[in-house]
Amino acid sequence: MPPTVSPSGAVPTANGTAFSVYSRHASQIDLCLFDATGNIETARLPMQRTEKDIHVVTTDAPIGTRYGFRAHGVYAPDHGLWFDPSKLLLDPYATQIDRPFTQEPALFAFGAETAHIVPKAIVSQYQPVKRLPPLFSPTGLIYEVAVRPFTILHPDVPDSIKGTVAALAHPAIIAHLKTIGVDAIELMPITAWIDERHLPPLGLTNGWGYNPVGFMALDPRLCPGGVEELRDTVATLREAGIGVILDLVFNHTGESDRFGTTLSLRGLDNLSYYRHLPDDPGTLVNDTGTGNTVACDHPQVRQLVIDTLRHFVAHAGVDGFRFDLAPILARTAAGFDAASETLAAIHADPLLHDRIMIAEPWDIGPGGYQLGNFPENFFEWNDRARDDLRRYWRGDACTTGTLADALAGSSAIFSRHNRTATRSVNFLAAHDGFTLHDLVSHETKHNEANGEDNRDGHNENYSWNNGQEGETDDAAILAARIDDVKALLSTLFVTRGTIMLTAGDEGGRSQRGNNNAYCQDNDITFVDWAGLSPDLIDHTAFLSALRRRFDVFQETAFFSPHTKDVEWLSPTGLPMTLEDWQRPEGTPLAMVLKTNDRETGEDVRLAILFNRTREVVPFQLPGAWQPLGTDFGNPAFLPARSVVFYLQT
Repeated sequence: MPPTVSPSGAVPTANGTAFSVYSRHASQIDLCLFDATGNIETARLPMQRTEKDIHVVTTDAPIGTRYGFRAHGVYAPDHGLWFDPSKLLLDPYATQIDRPFTQEPALFAFGAETAHIVPKAIVSQYQPVKRLPPLFSPTGLIYEVAVRPFTILHPDVPDSIKGTVAALAHPAIIAHLKTIGVDAIELMPITAWIDERHLPPLGLTNGWGYNPVGFMALDPRLCPGGVEELRDTVATLREAGIGVILDLVFNHTGESDRFGTTLSLRGLDNLSYYRHLPDDPGTLVNDTGTGNTVACDHPQVRQLVIDTLRHFVAHAGVDGFRFDLAPILARTAAGFDAASETLAAIHADPLLHDRIMIAEPWDIGPGGYQLGNFPENFFEWNDRARDDLRRYWRGDACTTGTLADALAGSSAIFSRHNRTATRSVNFLAAHDGFTLHDLVSHETKHNEANGEDNRDGHNENYSWNNGQEGETDDAAILAARIDDVKALLSTLFVTRGTIMLTAGDEGGRSQRGNNNAYCQDNDITFVDWAGLSPDLIDHTAFLSALRRRFDVFQETAFFSPHTKDVEWLSPTGLPMTLEDWQRPEGTPLAMVLKTNDRETGEDVRLAILFNRTREVVPFQLPGAWQPLGTDFGNPAFLPARSVVFYLQT
């Protein structure tokens, strides 16, 4: 097997620890060693330049040694040069750090010493884990988890591990995941990050981690046991049949725009690691909306990306990755390129070729919306389906057809490039936006707690409040919201493709209408386990069992008009007409599927009936049918605001 990563960073060898780092433009780089506290610099060693890197070998840096780099050269930000030896810089290949990053004035100021502020990398060495196939199905349920908010209030998790990766391996957490049928958890960023600079003056902190400094280094706030903690958690979840997907951010770093901090890549070689305007090296490209854009087409950056992925597969055994603002990975000077060398290198790598790859297929740069255009080995977050499902249940006009398209795997999007199967990741809510409960409880966002006068976050959420904005004691409104969440969940679980649920949405978690809660590291985002709805959790468990029971939900190929594997029926029991599809107010409908029932082994027909109206609707299904998971009985009357299931007898 090839080496797990390229020989960059700190690599213990028989002759001492070899340190290497890339910088094309630095005139000199020094390796700085620190004592066990990480507070006292004990040695400063000049590194030597070769054709490939800058390196030094020393016997004075055994495993466990704290270290950092200092880069010398021209300081001329207008020309894209940020060399300042007063800044201690994090090794881009660091896998462990001794403390979290914090915002301090010295990080911004030229000539101000930062060694007493920033984390030190720790010389580390890991043994590869046994290579196993990914635990993931293209039709499975992904559960999006922010580690700290998900576990911090769980009553059964010991205080010693609350809020950490280790908590995910606790039997109570695993029992919940198994109850609702989770196939893989997707961990929001757990690598080292820093708060955005505007947050400390507001008394706020970043609780999501989408502002990275180190791509490999695990943040000690979430994973104090380092790679070993992640490895052990992955192994325990695997024993329970649950895979682990890491959400990684390669599109930008927390060094931000030209007024930001100097922490790692900027100080090592700003011109190489970030994108700049072609005729203005002093201006950073901002295709991410965060102030900088990582140059993923640069050979050294490409290698760093590949080595990061290899590290987490080889040393922690993860099943795959979700890429934040993934078009950045495929950007060149000419724009997005689905055949980019970086995407091709990921697919061709012997450690990565079978891993699950999920793209968030948009950024804010030119041509940044690329849903349906990623290579076939990538699954893609489908915000079109998200919005279409929301708009249907909100009651928007002329959305019956878009509902059906989303249910069928969004073939109009994913059949491009002569593809015959969907690669859609269908979801109704994610970390970014309303929770599922808030979607049916708020017509507008309420982000005042973020300190930006409610200007941040999406304005159009396709949401509704069922008669009163926000929380209420009105029993009828509360019941209507529960019905709507059940209908939304039912719709999601019968879509073709992969489905994703954000932690807590199965139980009615609220963020009080905040649709951009990245800076709310508090009870706004913490999952209130005691407040989750057992009724909704039971409904989610029923839906998950239903999805596993019938073969039709394990398929990704688009429905075929020739085999009639799906029928769309109107309330008359007859096929939907063009008039039915185009009726602005919508038409209650049935999706009737030919499938095998895994419980009996028999070929059956499954009818899924949708009624978004607020009235009971007479509905005729030809033949005899029995309800599944409901007490509705005969489908002659379809309840208001409901999705119901019938099996032909």
